[in-house]
Amino acid sequence: MVDYSRYKCIRFEKAERILAATLNRPESLNSVTAEMHEELAEMFSDFCGDDEVDVMTLTGAGRGFCSGADLKGGFSAEDPHKLADRIFKDARRLIVAILETDKPIIAGVNGPAAGLGVTLALFCDIVIASERARLGDTHVKVGLVAGDGGVAIWPLLVGVNRAKELLMTGEMLDAQQALKIGLVNHVVPHEDLARAVQDKARQLAAGNAFAVRATKRAVNAYLKWMVNQVFDLSLVLERMSFDRLLS
Repeated sequence: MVDYSRYKCIRFEKAERILAATLNRPESLNSVTAEMHEELAEMFSDFCGDDEVDVMTLTGAGRGFCSGADLKGGFSAEDPHKLADRIFKDARRLIVAILETDKPIIAGVNGPAAGLGVTLALFCDIVIASERARLGDTHVKVGLVAGDGGVAIWPLLVGVNRAKELLMTGEMLDAQQALKIGLVNHVVPHEDLARAVQDKARQLAAGNAFAVRATKRAVNAYLKWMVNQVFDLSLVLERMSFDRLLS
C-alpha cells in the first residue's frame, strides 16, 4: 500500500479505484516550489506502483490549476547555481515518470495553467478544461526557453508552426481557443468540471485494465521517441537562458 500522507504540496483521495490528486498551494495558484517539483515525480511513480488504483485525476486547489514555477518564493531562496542543477535534474525525472506510467491520467484544468503547469496538464492522457481555464507556456515572458517538455508536446497537439508561435510569444489561450486547436479534449462549464473528470475516470476504470494500459503504453512509445529527440536539447537551452538571467 502506498503511503500518500508524506506529501506536503499535493493531497490525495482514493475511491472506486481512482486516485484523485490535487496540487495544494492555492494561495499561489499552485505554483511549483522545489519541494513540489520533487513530489510530482514521486507521485507518478507511486501511482504507477499502487495496486489499489487504476486511474489518476489531477487538478489544482482553489481557482487555478498551476501557474508554473514559483520563481519568487519556492525557488529563489536557494543558491541559484545549485538550484539550476536541481531543477534540470528533476525536470527530466518528472517527464520520464509521467511517460513511464501506463495507467491513464486525466487533467481537470480548473483555471490558469501556465509554464510548467501547462506542461504537466498536457502530458496527461486526457485534458478536460473548465470554461474558466486559460492555458499557455509563458517561459519566454520571463526570459526562459520552453525546455521542460513544451517543445515536445505542443507540436504534437497543435502542429509545428502554431506551436512555435505560441511558445515564442507565450500567449495565453482561453478554454475555447485551446479546444479549437486541439490543445484540450473537452471544455465544460466550471461547475461541471469535477463531475466530468470523475465520469471519465470511472469510464476508464471500468474498462479492461490490461487493454487500456497496453494501449497507452503503445501510444507513449511515440511520445517517448519525440521526447528523446528534443528534450535534452531544450533543457540545455533552458539552462543557458537561466544562466543568462543570473549574469
